[in-house]
Amino acid sequence: MRSKLFVPGSRPELFAKAMASAADGISFDLEDAVAESAKADARAHLAHFLGQPLATSKQLVVRINAQDSKHYLADLQALVPTQVQIINLPKAEDPEQVLRLAETLEQLERQAGRATPLAILANIESPRGLRRAAEIAAAHPRVMGLQLGFADLLEPLGIDRHAVAVIQQIQLSVRLAAGEAGVAAYDAAYAAINRPDGYREEAAYARRLGFAGKSCIHPTQIALANQAFVPGSEEIAKAQRIVAAASEADSEGVGAYQVDGQMIDAPFVQRAQALLAQARQAGLLPH
Repeated sequence: MRSKLFVPGSRPELFAKAMASAADGISFDLEDAVAESAKADARAHLAHFLGQPLATSKQLVVRINAQDSKHYLADLQALVPTQVQIINLPKAEDPEQVLRLAETLEQLERQAGRATPLAILANIESPRGLRRAAEIAAAHPRVMGLQLGFADLLEPLGIDRHAVAVIQQIQLSVRLAAGEAGVAAYDAAYAAINRPDGYREEAAYARRLGFAGKSCIHPTQIALANQAFVPGSEEIAKAQRIVAAASEADSEGVGAYQVDGQMIDAPFVQRAQALLAQARQAGLLPH
């Protein structure tokens, strides 16, 4: 999911429009974007929409309410029988929260006769969650990634959302935590819709750190994310040279060799192969 577009669950008139967008994933929100008085209706609207046949290649994500909310179990009961693919767990602070969610999902899937297990995307959006991010990412095989959230993490502490050094340090911490568990990392939303350059710069840095994509809170950000999280032509060409050289070196029994004046060994080859796979997925190379 290079781009993941947030859609409030209380705005059913936007559901079809979001599905028709160029976003790789649609993240329907039942948590912060929905007023307390509207949560039951939002849940019903979303369960109805996702319960219909939807011919789409998009990743369908729902951010449910937190585990200490009275809406948490009702959200899961309504969603498990639908076509949702990923449950976004907000405010994850402890691996036990992930384990509880996984256990509940297993029970509800069995009751609903669901054949495909739901994946979990855990939000890292508190100091404790950040400190325990690696444990959260590795808590259960259902965890497919970590989602960084800056509003809940920074605003209560009075930390400037646009302090670049702070943002980059947190991005790196979350990326390394996800890497330790072997799952993807997704960069945070960018609330300043009228600052596309700021979004573009933050997304570009996230990609250099190995993030898989970035949240979008407005349709105008989708193209920025889709563009940011694909390799450029020079990167692709170099990756192709590395993979070709690796194949030749392997046939000759050579472990380390040079490409473009740079020493290359196994970690560089792995990265080149992953980059080419990403390019194929984005349609930049034939499959």
